[in-house]
Amino acid sequence: MFTLNCKGRLVTAAQPLVMGIINITPDSFYDKSRQQNTEAIVKKAGQMLEEGAAILDIGGQSTRPGSQLLTAEDEASRVSNAIEAIIGTFPAAIISVDTFYAKVAVAAVAAGASIVNDISGGEMDKHMLETIGGLQTPYVCMHMKGTPQTMQQQAEYENVTTEVLDYFIRKLEACKKAGIHDVIFDPGFGFAKTSGHNFKLLKHLDVFKITGRPLLVGLSRKSTISKTLGTTTAGALNGTTVLNTIALQNGADILRVHDVKEAVEAVKLFCAYRDAQ
Repeated sequence: MFTLNCKGRLVTAAQPLVMGIINITPDSFYDKSRQQNTEAIVKKAGQMLEEGAAILDIGGQSTRPGSQLLTAEDEASRVSNAIEAIIGTFPAAIISVDTFYAKVAVAAVAAGASIVNDISGGEMDKHMLETIGGLQTPYVCMHMKGTPQTMQQQAEYENVTTEVLDYFIRKLEACKKAGIHDVIFDPGFGFAKTSGHNFKLLKHLDVFKITGRPLLVGLSRKSTISKTLGTTTAGALNGTTVLNTIALQNGADILRVHDVKEAVEAVKLFCAYRDAQ
């Protein structure tokens, strides 16, 4: 069990949570996650909440390998409008903003977000950690080397599990110094990682429990699945469910997914199996 203080609202998780992905972008790697107008955004949010999503993760910038970098101003405009629309219709929704810009985090929280999900762990904006400390929101700190534009050239490790764990330990101290109380760690599957690295991290996921912090896993429809199975991103749902189930068995606390219904079912079955006497 873990708790998150989301702007004064206490989220208590007795079982793993599902975070639904809504991308306000024209170029995210999975086309069906892209939502381009307010009506579609609100409709998708409603569907995910009905299917059991505990958190909605709103992204205004693609972080696929080699993606084009968007300015903070453009990204803030995209996500703020989307968050305001969702909160206007579903005021009880817990919304996370997927950004590495401190200015976007501020704008998104002002619009109604209550979690910040940063793929760079504060490395791409030196003001991010202090900003989150001031906002007093939970912070998802992901491991990545380089940037989305350069990360695939930096996928080299002597021991990927050890290096990611060391990174988390350093970041936890930095987050504490910045006044961040609720830290969630994400190993960053696919971010400066080969398929081999991804499978090794998944196999040893429980190692990261040493940090005492919740673990977020984002494997949904990633190329590790499609390449291993010889399928497409669109055909990677079954593979996603398989890897999500393994992640749950190895200690995942939050599953970040494109397909909420299937992930919620995986959590329910996992919990029934785990709790069987």
